[in-house]
Amino acid sequence: MDPFYKKYSTNLFSRSRFALLLLFVTAMPGFAQQNVNAVVKGKIVTSDGQPAFGVSVRLRPGGLGAVTNPEGEYQISRVKKGAYSVTASAVGLKPAQQSVVVEAGDSYAVDFTLTINAEELKEVVVSARVLNKENTIVAKMPLKNLENPQVYNSVSSEVMKQQGITNYDDAMRNVPGISRTWESTGRAGDGGAYFALRGFDAQPSLYNGLPGLVSGNLDPANVEEIQVIKGPSGTLFGGSFYSYGGLINTITKKPYYKFGGEVAYNIGSFGLNRITADVNTPLSKTEKIALRVNTAFHSENTFQDAGFKKSFFIAPSLSYEVNDKLSFLFHAEILEEERAVPPVFFHSDRLSPLPFKTIEELNLNNKLSFTSNDLTIKNPRYNLQGQMVYKLSNQWTSQTVFSSGNVKSNGIYTYIWDDVSGDNEFSQYFHKEQQTTNTIDIQQNFNGDFHIGRMRNRLVVGLDFFNRNVIENGSGWGWARSVTPQGDVNYVDPFTGDSLAPVYLTQPSVDNLLAGTGSSNSNISNSSYSAYISDVINITPNLMAMASLRADYFDSKGEKNTSEDDFDQFALSPKFGLLYQPVLEKVSLFVNYMNAFINVEPRQVADPDGNNPRIKSFKPEHADQLEYGIKTNLFSDKLFATVSVYDIKVTNRVTGDPANFYNYLQGGKVGSKGFEIDLNAHPVKGLSLIAGYSYNETKVMSGDENDFYAQPGRAPGGQGPQNLVNFWGTYAFSKGALKDFGLGFGGNYAGIYKVIDNSATGVFELPAYTVMNATLFYSSAKFRIGLNMNNLANKTYYTGYWSVNPQKPRNVVASFAYKF
Repeated sequence: MDPFYKKYSTNLFSRSRFALLLLFVTAMPGFAQQNVNAVVKGKIVTSDGQPAFGVSVRLRPGGLGAVTNPEGEYQISRVKKGAYSVTASAVGLKPAQQSVVVEAGDSYAVDFTLTINAEELKEVVVSARVLNKENTIVAKMPLKNLENPQVYNSVSSEVMKQQGITNYDDAMRNVPGISRTWESTGRAGDGGAYFALRGFDAQPSLYNGLPGLVSGNLDPANVEEIQVIKGPSGTLFGGSFYSYGGLINTITKKPYYKFGGEVAYNIGSFGLNRITADVNTPLSKTEKIALRVNTAFHSENTFQDAGFKKSFFIAPSLSYEVNDKLSFLFHAEILEEERAVPPVFFHSDRLSPLPFKTIEELNLNNKLSFTSNDLTIKNPRYNLQGQMVYKLSNQWTSQTVFSSGNVKSNGIYTYIWDDVSGDNEFSQYFHKEQQTTNTIDIQQNFNGDFHIGRMRNRLVVGLDFFNRNVIENGSGWGWARSVTPQGDVNYVDPFTGDSLAPVYLTQPSVDNLLAGTGSSNSNISNSSYSAYISDVINITPNLMAMASLRADYFDSKGEKNTSEDDFDQFALSPKFGLLYQPVLEKVSLFVNYMNAFINVEPRQVADPDGNNPRIKSFKPEHADQLEYGIKTNLFSDKLFATVSVYDIKVTNRVTGDPANFYNYLQGGKVGSKGFEIDLNAHPVKGLSLIAGYSYNETKVMSGDENDFYAQPGRAPGGQGPQNLVNFWGTYAFSKGALKDFGLGFGGNYAGIYKVIDNSATGVFELPAYTVMNATLFYSSAKFRIGLNMNNLANKTYYTGYWSVNPQKPRNVVASFAYKF
């Protein structure tokens, strides 16, 4: 047995009890205990009176510091008695400085007014990405990056504008350790894009830290930031979706209390036309009420012979600060989308030896879509969120959040499959998608920030209710035709050799095919009830410990018309972390243990002869990670770096029983090991550099030699390339004849990728590739004009997930924006 797994699995229950005891002992006295040290706090505004977000505030001597929040406020705790210089600065700005003399146990207000307006400061701060700002979602409490023993990466909306990104998925090229394995299909249940994150499946499943539905595409118009939260994350976010390698969280744009906005137009290759608008306005002269609306219309064709996308998106959000204690935030996203989606090309039956081992031998014509613009799928979707925050005291805050989602898959989904290996012909199947998924999530969180003696405690205690209802009325599957990778078509049944009536790529012809396949009539509902607690303790100013635990009860009602498939499960999900700062606010050494879980549905099993059918239940799957590394913030916020090494084990996987075709066994194990490097540098004013490298090795550790998906020692599929490199650099001129002009260059490298790795079929590898991108832009206070060229060298390359998915050739995007 693997030593890591034995160590953390055998002691899991005792560690969970220890965590609960530790949290109880440390938290109870904190409700009354006050800090013996002092607090320096204040508010920073710009010369036009607007809050200054993202400004770094530091004390000298000592190096304690903080970063201002969106209201321009900051707070520095555990300040010892003495005389200090307080400095407020942002990259590219001349620091402002004040002096303060601190006595023990008091609170001191030090405010600043920076000689720069809000628009100029926004450009400075966004270019620097403020990577050590406080984040309230990753740990469900306000923690700066250097205080968090978990690794996460972010992509800002400004970087997305620099790169001319009109497709949400393309933003991931700025994050180390993640790669897309296939594009959104729009099919029922899991029709969003798939990514490989630390070797495991990931989809954009969170909105502002809450569950969000992802079938179809995501529109980037309302994105303020994308966070990729690394490692198994079930302790704080539950088991409603896979999070073994991590989670993708979308932060949406929020209202602010000033009129402003932007209108933009993008035009580009393959018929791209995109119009977006972002309008913010206060609704009251006497109260803090503001409305912000983001909207987009998108139309685009494809580089292949068929395929298109048309969508309309609107996202209103309303903010209301009733007083200093109570605030509300309401947010909605509504998307109407219709697409003609090329099928996924599965080039193996997963049983027979592959007749081709390379993309050259397969000889796939990547210009062919194997579909038509008459065969479309619609994915209308909405997500609603509401939040109430109430400040109970100086130490405690209550947060009540509600979210509701609805997504539909309605239309034609098709895929290509190798039914009979070796004949260079592949079967194309069609299916009528007709499914609706509804979700509701309610959370109640209490956040505390208090001291026990000299130890600072940041505590979150939460309750979480989640419900999912899936209504399925789709058709059966119909075999339509055989195709070759070069585009030849015939209508000969691959099993019988009979010639069948032609099925054309038209809606009436496919409807006629599916008319005799039957239909589903399914209505499934399940819920989870969870409680979690997490405490971050400053044992000393330099040493921090995190202890967290989630208790989750999953209750599935299954099909509403029967009680035979009802089941319930209980899971505990712990999380621990240690972080030491040898240089305060500059260098953090960290180690974490993290967990995630997925509830496994019961399955029907039988004796080897097929008799005695019955329902068999399973325990939840679990993922455990051990990770360690270093985070730095050096040279006055000019260099941010994270280096981490991780080891993930997923256990209790359900696989087929080699001795009984009608049975399933539990106990499979998959391991993922690797390391990641993330660099963000701003060495001089106007220059911004993003770079990353990751290496991952994912393989089955325990399984069935005869199971394509679970053969020990082999890659399980969908794990992505082992080696990934990302780089992006921009330079904006700040003076002279080229003032406000800028340029950027970058690209991505992906190593060889085993999409099929099996002793029976053989190995199929997608080749390594390097894709380079560039931009020229002009950005002033009122206008932004950009020209982006992607895939400069017109590289032919592929991604996949047991499949071969052609990617875009060289393409150009021109953008025009007016800011007000």
